[in-house]
Amino acid sequence: MKKRVVVALGHRALGTTLPEQKTAVKKTAEVIADLVEEGYQVAITHSNAPQLGMIHTAMNEFGKTHDNYTSAPMSVCSAMSQGYIGYDLQNGIREALLDRGIYRTVSTVLTQVIVDPYDEAFYTPTKVLGRYMSAEEASEERKKGNYVVEEAGKGFRRVVSAPNPVKIVEIDAVKALLDANQVVIAAGGGGIPVLQQDHRLKGASAVIEKDLIAGKLAEGIDADELIILTSVEQVSINMGTDKEETLGAISPAQAREYMEQGHFGAYNMLPKFSASLEFLEEREGRKALITSFEKVKEGVAGKAGTIIA
Repeated sequence: MKKRVVVALGHRALGTTLPEQKTAVKKTAEVIADLVEEGYQVAITHSNAPQLGMIHTAMNEFGKTHDNYTSAPMSVCSAMSQGYIGYDLQNGIREALLDRGIYRTVSTVLTQVIVDPYDEAFYTPTKVLGRYMSAEEASEERKKGNYVVEEAGKGFRRVVSAPNPVKIVEIDAVKALLDANQVVIAAGGGGIPVLQQDHRLKGASAVIEKDLIAGKLAEGIDADELIILTSVEQVSINMGTDKEETLGAISPAQAREYMEQGHFGAYNMLPKFSASLEFLEEREGRKALITSFEKVKEGVAGKAGTIIA
């Protein structure tokens, strides 16, 4: 049996602009190719904040200047970002594999994720995105029922909710592709958040934390390992003090203790640890790795990164 792994790509693995993404994906593709060459079945998820903001801004500006068009809902922009990023990723990975004499189909699955309409996150939006607006534009957004926040000296921006993922709608498709030994890109940007109404799905004005969906994806495909890529080789505790310490191999109990002690930022390392522990606690023998994408190969071999097992 081949080992299954979910790799969660962060911002550095994708870049921000179109040219940056093209360049970054070439390096990222080599990392994924290393895992495939080692015999892993690989599912990939990724961040999308800069890309989502770019698409959301572009669609809204287009709607403002063309009378017959409206602004695009957040769920539609999320779907567009999955396609845009997936397109570059699947071509980059395919090329990197073929360069090594490995043929694998690489597929992007447009992925929806069900969220709870009563999730408390809907009452306390936290994710800021999109362009800066004037006070008049911000007032119009509020009239639509949207939340905005002011940034001193810059203007106003949209702020949206980040509910917890409940269920990945297309998980069976992802599993079928992995069973066929394909490389799969799924739940990009946390997935397209949707509300379930009987058998209908309706897009939600929200975003989903990509690290949490990585854990949900890993659980859904019964992965053996979860790899979350970030900007540092190892996670640190007691940051900024003379007691700062990097974490190598730790147990789930130690990881939970560090979380409870407040060592990790709510929008940085905390979601990574939460996703890792939820994944590990579902089945024995699993491993979670948090590291930079330059150190993945060493991390998988147990020689780098923060390993929770």
